[in-house]
Amino acid sequence: MGSPLRVLHAVVNMNHGGAETLIMNLYRNINREKVQFDFLTCKAGLFDKEIEAMGGKIYRIPYLTEAGHFGYLQALNTFFTEHKTYKIIHSHMDKMSGFVIRAAKKAGIPVRIAHSHNTQSEGHLFIKMYKWYAGTFIRPNATHLYACSQAAAEWMFISEAKQTFILNNGIEIDKFKYSNIKGSLLRDAFNITEEAFVLGHVGRFHEQKNHKFIINLFYILNKEMENLHLVFVGDGPSRKEMERKVKELKLDKKIKFLGVRDDISDLLQMFDLFIFPSFFEGLPVTLVEAQASGLPCIISDSITEEVDLNLGLIHRLSISDKDLWIRKVKELKKEPPSREIVKEHLVTKGYDIKYTAADLQAKYLSVGGR
Repeated sequence: MGSPLRVLHAVVNMNHGGAETLIMNLYRNINREKVQFDFLTCKAGLFDKEIEAMGGKIYRIPYLTEAGHFGYLQALNTFFTEHKTYKIIHSHMDKMSGFVIRAAKKAGIPVRIAHSHNTQSEGHLFIKMYKWYAGTFIRPNATHLYACSQAAAEWMFISEAKQTFILNNGIEIDKFKYSNIKGSLLRDAFNITEEAFVLGHVGRFHEQKNHKFIINLFYILNKEMENLHLVFVGDGPSRKEMERKVKELKLDKKIKFLGVRDDISDLLQMFDLFIFPSFFEGLPVTLVEAQASGLPCIISDSITEEVDLNLGLIHRLSISDKDLWIRKVKELKKEPPSREIVKEHLVTKGYDIKYTAADLQAKYLSVGGR
């Protein structure tokens, strides 16, 4: 048997983000004797050691913020000139993929996949304009267009959205099956009683995720409800600001910041309700995971309806009306849904990572000439 087909994934870093979690889920479940993942990154990531343990190579070039516009483009061109043996480049950098894909085409990389994981660009106006410019190079240089949802495809690929391959954000379903025992053990570890009602949020601390809304919501709820707790999982540029806000509101005994964790599947077991008021999203992996855990979710109505797996767990509300959220939290506390989920429903919906990985593997081998 020959060596595996090596696919190069382009990301900023391999930390615990939605796209990165999907890539790792795929990597763990793909047949690595047939397809091997390598990574072009700009910064060290938390998944790096696991990647290398599974046989993946990690290359690093300076990012735009360090090298500047021309320096970054030169770094991309130099890298691909020196690594022409790759047959497939799979870029996950949203509109910034335009620069990556263009450099890969110049070097003669035959298969160039641009993958949309979002429905808006992050950052202030100038950054968004710059990313828009980068995005203009995607369609002329990409050979294949992928997205996590139709909404994400329409945002990044516009007129070609209908030709986009939707790759579901698959998860290891069995890993997220509800376990009251796991939930109880974690509550003990964090000094949270069994009787407490726990709101949870998993996500990077960035303006997009709307953490201020969650804290302000909890501030009101905490006045009206007894034995209430809030748990944040994740890290990011706005975390310190949110921690300061919590202390100012004197809620630091009721709100926990757990940082980056590798036991999300267990942490979901101790939550009673998932809060996700993002301003925009593609199709968050964490909401698929929460539903697989049977966890009711109150989410912003700006998030695509595609995230609702028809399990009766998603409640989409406008973030312009906080009273709606307050009433819904109280309603779900009074009448919580069953946490038992029929696995076959998620499989039928296409969110079993085993099938997602097998499908992607077949596509890689087909376009890679294997």
